[in-house]
Amino acid sequence: MKESLVSLNRWRLILGKYADGKIPFEDSNSGINYMEMDDLLDFLYSREYSEKDGVKRGKSSGSTSPSNLTVPKWITKIRELFPKETVEVLEKHAIEKYNLTELLTDKEVLEKLEPNKELLKNILQMKHLMKGDVLDTAKSIVKKVAEDITKKLENDVKRSITGRVNKNKSTTLKSSKNIDFKRTIKKNLKNYDCDKKRLVVDKIYFNENVRKFNPWNIIIAVDESGSMLDSVIHSAIMAGIFSKLPMLKTNLIIFDTEVVDLSGYIDDPVTTLMSVQLGGGTNITKAMTYCEKLIENPHRTMVVLVTDLYEGYGYGNMYAKAKSIVESGAKLIILTALDVEASPSYDKNAALKMASLGAEVAAMTPGGLSDWIAKIIS
Repeated sequence: MKESLVSLNRWRLILGKYADGKIPFEDSNSGINYMEMDDLLDFLYSREYSEKDGVKRGKSSGSTSPSNLTVPKWITKIRELFPKETVEVLEKHAIEKYNLTELLTDKEVLEKLEPNKELLKNILQMKHLMKGDVLDTAKSIVKKVAEDITKKLENDVKRSITGRVNKNKSTTLKSSKNIDFKRTIKKNLKNYDCDKKRLVVDKIYFNENVRKFNPWNIIIAVDESGSMLDSVIHSAIMAGIFSKLPMLKTNLIIFDTEVVDLSGYIDDPVTTLMSVQLGGGTNITKAMTYCEKLIENPHRTMVVLVTDLYEGYGYGNMYAKAKSIVESGAKLIILTALDVEASPSYDKNAALKMASLGAEVAAMTPGGLSDWIAKIIS
């Protein structure tokens, strides 16, 4: 009986106040305030209805009217009554579907939102509306989310790039994963105990990790058009991680019709991400021209172009510049997407042409990019 009442109340929440044959709430003695949950959902989703739909909004008997709710109160209450996953969906719908810009332009509201990548994306899209304390709060959120993403990626990236073992050299770094078993056995054969039939090891030899001698230069140029937002975020964070590695000299460029060099702020994700201006045209040729000027040692340079390849200033010039970079001896990789899902939307004809010119073209996860770099430099 209890389970059936819970199911009934959940169906009531799904159908909403304006459904034909509205189902009344039943008290299941569960301690869950379904009527208040209904008001919170109505505060958001009643925006689907209007007078022209023939639906008149009103109060539900026995509950608090949604008209008494403000956005800050709504944010507070949904966090009290709904699980975290549901709260994130409600916040996303509020911003993206119903344009509740107050969520991002009111300091009190902004402080109550869950810091996550979706919120980061919304801040980057709406930062032009923010001023003063609201902007400061937004920056603190950007920093928190960027640090969280960095923590998730950093160890795997470093392990992929710096963890390649050099079998030809020994080291005093004593790590079990670096034990050179073949050399250790060979050097200790003289200590073999014939009576007990065992090898007595008096010295363990270790392999050496890759060390910095002549660093590679990686130049990351990111298309900041709106469709590339996920890739922009991950590119900025990956550039920051790369900049900490001794075998990589890293440059970070963002571009639309103009080119902005953010290499001086590469270790500051807040400045980097808040510098992004989403939308506008795209001049890929201009970006590659700038990158080409940064190349000092072509045979130890990787140019990573993160773009959907929709060029707004002539494809012929773009192809010519790509060919010039490849023929110089530098590695050119075109990433049509760089994010955890690596789901690209791009100009496929341009991608085929770039590949025919000698560029590597792919959609990659951050881990895929670090693996690719590790193969190049080892």
